[in-house]
Amino acid sequence: MTRDRRIFIGDVHGHYDGLMRLLEAIAPGSNDKIYFLGDLIDRGPKSAQVVSFVQESGHTSILGNHEQLLLEAFPNNKVHPPSLQAWLNSGGQATVLSYGKPEMLIEHLDWIRSLPTHLDLGDIWLAHAGVHPGLPISAQTAHEYCWIRNEFHSITQPYFPDKLIITGHTITFTLPDVPPGLLALGKGWLDIDTGAYHPKSGWLTGLDITNRKVYQVNVFKDCIRTMPLGKAVAKVEPSRVNGHRRQLLQL
Repeated sequence: MTRDRRIFIGDVHGHYDGLMRLLEAIAPGSNDKIYFLGDLIDRGPKSAQVVSFVQESGHTSILGNHEQLLLEAFPNNKVHPPSLQAWLNSGGQATVLSYGKPEMLIEHLDWIRSLPTHLDLGDIWLAHAGVHPGLPISAQTAHEYCWIRNEFHSITQPYFPDKLIITGHTITFTLPDVPPGLLALGKGWLDIDTGAYHPKSGWLTGLDITNRKVYQVNVFKDCIRTMPLGKAVAKVEPSRVNGHRRQLLQL
């Protein structure tokens, strides 16, 4: 196995114990680079522990829509009641409980604000949700990077001619013909959010792109599996995305 790996981890959503089991299976070396695709928080039971781990470990994370909701709830570290309610309704209540004391949450806000909305790794572009296919990079905003869905998944040509876009955000089984637990591959993009928090899946995914290997832990069944990337992917047909009756999920 090649060392100096690049490893990408999908939406953790507060599942700290599952994340620890996943990293134990991946067994990253000191020269391996680990990138989180956002949505470290909300829905799961241990968001505070996840954020503390990623911050203290020095691993890289980009901003997810759930981190954006949190920041909107606490502009300038002060509560904005309407935005706070929107965040709590989107899974933030579990995050509040994981922190115990509000001041502990406030301590993490500056670090969360520092998270980039995207990263260009040369041959790979990271964004939590994707990009708007009708906009140049210079016009993309945090809204596109953190929230976009159908417009991105239905593109018929890769956005970049020389970069693979790796995302989380949209649980893969909500895309047409993707079974729970498999990654979703479209035209120039790869979605690795396999729905760790969702009872239909429970799979948290780590992708070793260097060795084209997928590691997964099921947070509900306490089981681990590994497979070659080629066997872990289902292809998404762009023409079916907009007409597909996707489940109504707040992701």
